[in-house]
Amino acid sequence: MTTVAGRPAAGPAGSIAARLERLPHSRWHVKVRFLIGAVTFFEAFDQLMAASALPVLVHDWHLTTGQATFAVTAGSVGMLLGALAAGSLGDRIGRVRTVALGVAVTALASLAVALAHGIGTFALFRFVQGLGIGGVVPVAATYINEIARSDRRGRFVLLYEMVFPAGLAAASLIAVWVVPHLGWRAMFVIGALPALLAAALPRQVAESPRWLQARGRTAEAEEVLARIEAEVARATAAPLPEPAAPTPAAAAAAAADRRGRLRELFQGRYLRRTAVVSGLWFAAFYVNHGISTWLPSLYTRNFGLDLTTALVYTLLSNVTGLLGTLVVALVIDRIGRRPALVAAFGGTALALATLALAGAVSGGQVAVFASGTTFFVYAINAGLYLYSPELYPTRNRAKGAAFGGLWNRAGVILGPIVVGTILGAGGSLALVFAQLAGLAAVGTVIALFAVETKGRTLEELNS
Repeated sequence: MTTVAGRPAAGPAGSIAARLERLPHSRWHVKVRFLIGAVTFFEAFDQLMAASALPVLVHDWHLTTGQATFAVTAGSVGMLLGALAAGSLGDRIGRVRTVALGVAVTALASLAVALAHGIGTFALFRFVQGLGIGGVVPVAATYINEIARSDRRGRFVLLYEMVFPAGLAAASLIAVWVVPHLGWRAMFVIGALPALLAAALPRQVAESPRWLQARGRTAEAEEVLARIEAEVARATAAPLPEPAAPTPAAAAAAAADRRGRLRELFQGRYLRRTAVVSGLWFAAFYVNHGISTWLPSLYTRNFGLDLTTALVYTLLSNVTGLLGTLVVALVIDRIGRRPALVAAFGGTALALATLALAGAVSGGQVAVFASGTTFFVYAINAGLYLYSPELYPTRNRAKGAAFGGLWNRAGVILGPIVVGTILGAGGSLALVFAQLAGLAAVGTVIALFAVETKGRTLEELNS
């Protein structure tokens, strides 16, 4: 194959994957990961704001436990529906345009939440905000998967995924000062800042060449990839390596039907993959949000801590979660996806079971074991954002990732509802943590059936 400025000339469609695979890490990768990461950071920030505001809303609006649960789950219902819609949009109109649309919805709805004057309007606008958040995160993860090399995909994607727990930690950190001094509404005004990113993203981030090829837009895929190659060659100041010859898997993927269909997720090899990853998503986010949504309120209501202390304890949990994400990013390409998921689910179950057996008798004790839990559960969450897009072909990759997002939203909704029901009925905190530990144990068993994807190209996994 002849080369121009260190890049190959236009070739067959099957070469798109091979050309992406040979690209060395460069400033282009850093730029794209930063811009998509900034979007994901603010989506995480917006997701946790309701939990930070909840103790104040309960006091100021005299909310019952049921109303408080309604306030935090309204956004989760929106995320569930947003994930469903975004999966189809991401496969139909493109990854980047779908992400930009979701960011715009999230930001504008955040401003509307800041103006709410009752639980009804608060919940309504949180629902709309959830539509945007639920759509952005899985499609953004799909895009990052599609530009990563197979031998470093785990590390590349999970270092990007660190921005999500970083956004959660930032929301907790900012809330420590903002909520007591400026009020909860200021948090939602800050959450509207990503509107600026929504306008800039389509101009700064190239569409996924893999998606363009899958849609039959081969000439456009070649053009976009040529620009990427030229930018990488300039950044590395060296000719690019020759791409490997297209593998049979890549050729088969290029020749496949370009219209993805939802039913394919439940046929052939994909049925097992969909069943396993759905169970993992549900278990992980049921546990995660069963804890995180109620932690600030548990600290203030059950242990009599002041709001600042409660938010600092919550921040501690998010910081350990960030550390857990870093650890899994560094090891997952070496040990594989399945061992990492099994170990993280097992660690989550152990931490929660220990807390349940200890009786959850003080705020400090809960903070320590909850932080141990988030170390493992955030690693699971990040791992699943890597793992889910790997399991599906390009034509259905956003749908597959978003279908996992549907089950994660089901967990996000049901986890806080069950915890709220137990607390509202006078149940003990030991019971709360015991049932969370039980579901984490179920997740450990499900993870044993996960298909290993380490070191294989997306085309090899789905030919």
